[in-house]
Amino acid sequence: MVSGFWWYVLFALVGTAVVWKGSDMLERSSKRLSLYFGLPPVVQGAIVVAVGSSFPELSSTVVSTYVHGAFDLGVSAIVGSAIFNLLVIPALSGIFADGVDADRSIVYKEAQFYMVAVAVLLITFALAVIYHPVANTRLHGTVTWQLALIPIAFYGVYIFTQYQDTQDYDAAAPPNGISPLREVATLLASLALIAVAVEGLVTAALGFGDLFGTPDFIWGLTVVAAGTSLPDTLVSVRAATDDEGVTSIANVLGSNVFDLLIAVPAGVMVAGSAEIDFSVAVPLMGFLTLATVIVFAVLRTELSLSKNESWGLLAVYCLFLVWMLLETVGVTHVVPGA
Repeated sequence: MVSGFWWYVLFALVGTAVVWKGSDMLERSSKRLSLYFGLPPVVQGAIVVAVGSSFPELSSTVVSTYVHGAFDLGVSAIVGSAIFNLLVIPALSGIFADGVDADRSIVYKEAQFYMVAVAVLLITFALAVIYHPVANTRLHGTVTWQLALIPIAFYGVYIFTQYQDTQDYDAAAPPNGISPLREVATLLASLALIAVAVEGLVTAALGFGDLFGTPDFIWGLTVVAAGTSLPDTLVSVRAATDDEGVTSIANVLGSNVFDLLIAVPAGVMVAGSAEIDFSVAVPLMGFLTLATVIVFAVLRTELSLSKNESWGLLAVYCLFLVWMLLETVGVTHVVPGA
């Protein structure tokens, strides 16, 4: 057991390091492509950089469901990553940049559409339980590919709102020396590197679950979620320290919208259908909703995130980790499957 434990630790560490390297390549190419095509900062952060830096989460869902048949692990990785993104990334950005400025497009468009994304995914899971219940189980349902189209359709609405912002934006001339073909090639290479690394993270999470006799989703919420959130962390903290607060916060919210409305349904689409345990999904999505409300509240105060508020967000994430630890050792039973 001991030797197996260290092998899984090695998988997790190497996978995380490779994700970090791939995300660094991805960030550079995404930013240069955004400058080349003259995208506004909010669209750059919420679409181009967010989709690119969310590729680890997309990979985790597809790999978990299609390769390992563990859809709950993929979903928990997405939810855990969303909680990490909301609480830890803005907090680190605010601490390292001594505060982060937002604007009304972040608070009144990005944050509120993200709240809609949370509701849409939860409704999709509820429809699975109501119309496609799993026999001889309690609150289990099958998410079909038809149901998976619901969140995907809502992401189409999100893309449309970003397109409208692009139409209204007066872009500056692109800098010299940017080759779009070279940047696209770099971006594709980074995505392939990240996909391989995520397989290591998923293998580690499944291995830890077997070794300690704990549900897969606990490790998805922690190991896989933290590892796959590294690209978003890198992108947002760098943007914040470069006084690009709008891009930093937009990347967080845009990444979470993509994760919930595209990454989760992607696992269903590649597998044809997937079973979801609603009794596990609701408490986790409930905490995600609470985290969303907290972040919305602190951003709305003076349209900025102060250093003290950043430390407060980190404290809330620590409470989440304590809760997961208590669920794992059986002290609390809020999540029935833990």
